[in-house]
Amino acid sequence: MLKNKNILYIVISLAIFVVLALVYNSPIISGKQLLQHDIVQYKGGAKELLDYRAENGKETYWSDAMFGGMPTYQSGSQFRGDIIKKIDDTLNFLPKPANFIFLLFAGFFLLGYVATKNWKYALLGATFFGLSTYFYIIIAAGHNGKVATLTYFAPLLAGILLVYIRKKYILGFIVTALFMGLQIAANHPQMTYYLFLALGFLFLSELVRAATGKTPWKHFFISSGILALAMILGIGMNSQRLLANSEYVKETVRGKQILKSEHNAADNDGMKKQEILNWSYGKLETLNLFIPRAMGGASDEEGSDEMMKKVQELVQENVTSQEEYDQISKGFGGSLTYWGNQPGTSGPAYQGAIVVFLAILGFFFGWKKYRYWILGASVLSVLLAWGSNFMPLSELFIKFVPFYDKFRAPSSILVVVELLFPLIAIIGLYRFFNDEKLTEEYKQKVLVYGSSTVLGITLLLVIFGKSLLGFATSNETAYLPPYLLDYLVGERFTMFRIDAIKAMIYVSITALALYFALKKKLSQNIALIVIGLVSLFDLWSVNKRYLNSDNFVDKAFAQTPFVTENSDYLAGKAGDNPLLNDLLSRANMNKTLEEITEKDKTHYRIFNQLLGPFNETNTSYYKASVGGYHAVKLRRYDDLINHYFYAEDSVKSAQIPQILNLLNTKYVVGGTLEQPQVQINPNANGNAWLVSDIKFVNTPNEEIDEIGNIDSKKTAVISKDDKKYFEGKTLAADSTAFVNLTKYQADELEYKTQSKTPQLAVFSEIYYPKGWKMFVDGKEVPYIKADYLLRAVYVPAGTHTVKMIFEPEVIAKGKTISMIAFGLFVLLSLVGIFWLYKNKYSVILSEAKRSEESV
Repeated sequence: MLKNKNILYIVISLAIFVVLALVYNSPIISGKQLLQHDIVQYKGGAKELLDYRAENGKETYWSDAMFGGMPTYQSGSQFRGDIIKKIDDTLNFLPKPANFIFLLFAGFFLLGYVATKNWKYALLGATFFGLSTYFYIIIAAGHNGKVATLTYFAPLLAGILLVYIRKKYILGFIVTALFMGLQIAANHPQMTYYLFLALGFLFLSELVRAATGKTPWKHFFISSGILALAMILGIGMNSQRLLANSEYVKETVRGKQILKSEHNAADNDGMKKQEILNWSYGKLETLNLFIPRAMGGASDEEGSDEMMKKVQELVQENVTSQEEYDQISKGFGGSLTYWGNQPGTSGPAYQGAIVVFLAILGFFFGWKKYRYWILGASVLSVLLAWGSNFMPLSELFIKFVPFYDKFRAPSSILVVVELLFPLIAIIGLYRFFNDEKLTEEYKQKVLVYGSSTVLGITLLLVIFGKSLLGFATSNETAYLPPYLLDYLVGERFTMFRIDAIKAMIYVSITALALYFALKKKLSQNIALIVIGLVSLFDLWSVNKRYLNSDNFVDKAFAQTPFVTENSDYLAGKAGDNPLLNDLLSRANMNKTLEEITEKDKTHYRIFNQLLGPFNETNTSYYKASVGGYHAVKLRRYDDLINHYFYAEDSVKSAQIPQILNLLNTKYVVGGTLEQPQVQINPNANGNAWLVSDIKFVNTPNEEIDEIGNIDSKKTAVISKDDKKYFEGKTLAADSTAFVNLTKYQADELEYKTQSKTPQLAVFSEIYYPKGWKMFVDGKEVPYIKADYLLRAVYVPAGTHTVKMIFEPEVIAKGKTISMIAFGLFVLLSLVGIFWLYKNKYSVILSEAKRSEESV
């Protein structure tokens, strides 16, 4: 009967999660959809991929849409035989973003149930975790891969705890393998990496427990072996994805440096230190876990518009010279509300005042088998989140911890704290109410001292916060006049004080509920309901600052954000929604891009200067772009951008036209968003050209320098490493030689060449050493890199057909491994379930036999 009741409560809990997810995102019920910046960018960059899939019924793993061309492994590609992804699609049955919120709730419910064996605490913990503010910030931004990975954090940990703590080997194996596979399928390696840093503390904890006799060595080795097998199979189910990305990442900005500079030596692995440590959390900014606007919240926090108006008024009233105005301009860093250490932020990593308070108590009340490893992992995560603000540890990890230098934005490691604080909070609560080993005296002592300390420190910050925290950046203090500085500090302190007082109220209510429950003045259930409702109100209200009805728009806008008209009808639908008005402001530009592509259907690239060429995908939605938007660009293309387009050297900047010619840039779009101007580039090299003059260079630095100096239509810059390619081959000039593109699709290009002499065909296609195959008259031939980042092949005299096909072997290999891994998972799971059933049946028979004998 008890078991049936638990099943009923579990079903009811899941239903509550569905309701909460839908109510929070209520606009989707009326047909609206979430408009996310990064998803808009994705739709532009993935347009060629999506069109190819729709037209051909198969996948292309290369697209020319962004940055001259790149693999699609991290741009939305799908893999045949990807069964684990189909399971993920099934679990995401609710419309976005309710699907993410439901899975955050449900996943932690499983973890909470494993940790406490009680649905009430699992339900409470699920709301603690599922309403963490950071998740709603990244949902609003469109970081879907990140939040999808986070949804599987808790159930994966649940599987591990089932094995290590609960000794449920078979069930733990199934849960661990399944959610390991699902997490990797979500495809955000950085989040998974951070989780495993935390899991390292759990492993060490279990090792210490075995070494000190708390658990048998046999259990530790069996558990570790089972979990290792489960994780290997989970990884194996994603072999296509992992092998492709592993191959790809070596050629990207996350791989080895190619150029030597004052900042790095060639062959240095990973990103530059300053890139890794950008978006480091400030030490004081860690207060955001407890007080959401400790550092002013988001860069464009609600109320910033009014602050800007007031600042402008104060400047107009007080500034008397241009010199004064210039001085003030130096003091502003781009945000009136946020004054933390990061370059900017969409909001704080708010964990919840009640959750943080209960986590603190949990480190005193929780079982030792949980609290020490959770404390260690949480402390490390906070210290690593500080990044450049705590260099000794960051330097250590960058230099010595494998793969740490592949990731940027260290502040995002706080997702570990957002998982572990709710866990230790509900474990501590459970023991507070249900473990008789904790005396009433001990509970009262910890509760009184804990709440007094938290409330006392917060009160001190409310009273003396201005002098203790400052509420201004060093830049503002140095350049802003007193009247402006006083205004900013006053406004920021007001925001802080409001949230700090709220935190004190929430903590006080929680402490009183626990105290009265301890004194039997309040039942356990009522105390849990009070804590749950207050926490729900707290987190819900803060989250609505960053993900609210303004983020949901008419379905037509969300599905086709690249509008080509700004009519009164659309303007009326947009209203005062800043997201929609931003899209509408691009209508004339989009119309211009559409007209270009309708009139000229040949293959070429567009250089669009209106939105920042290397930070937009509007252009890619219509045609292949010189620019794009992606965090993991190919290294050689990124080098080209930095070397020429972002050059401080005026000589390099002046050579940009030569680079655009190399990239077959037929059209340049300038002017303004309201009045775009199109310039045809008559000097574009075309899709391919034949050269007979070769200039060999010794280093990559010389190679990238020379492509700005040469006449690339006549001369190709070749690395000395490819000299052997020309052994036994002759090249001779022929003014009548030509090469034409006769067929184009993303992963297959065909050309016709004609010349009286042997030539080197250079293609305005980005060089990528894996997957591309080159054929001359149907026979596969080797090809080389030319002009630092393009493909080239030797073509004999005469008329020939040259074909390039992208057929990455890693995809077929990965599919085979994925299918084998999934098959083994299913087989082992079925064997395990059968063994459990058989044992249970044997026990039932034995008990029945004993009953008969006793009669």
